[in-house]
Amino acid sequence: MTKATKTLPLTISLQIPTYWTPEQAFVVFELIDDLRDAIWRCYAVQLQDQYRDQLQPPNAQLPNTDPGDPSF
Repeated sequence: MTKATKTLPLTISLQIPTYWTPEQAFVVFELIDDLRDAIWRCYAVQLQDQYRDQLQPPNAQLPNTDPGDPSF
């Protein structure tokens, strides 16, 4: 969604109830874990690329791997 509508905001504030039982919290936790696994199965390569891009320092360059130019 790129544009706010009269019925749906661009973001939704996620508030976790503090009155859940431990069993309810566990079920929700398992659901989120299953969702995470399903997303990873579908998008593993793309997610790895995103993680790499986010963790790589800006303007990072790969080292020179020319075998004729040994590094000292």
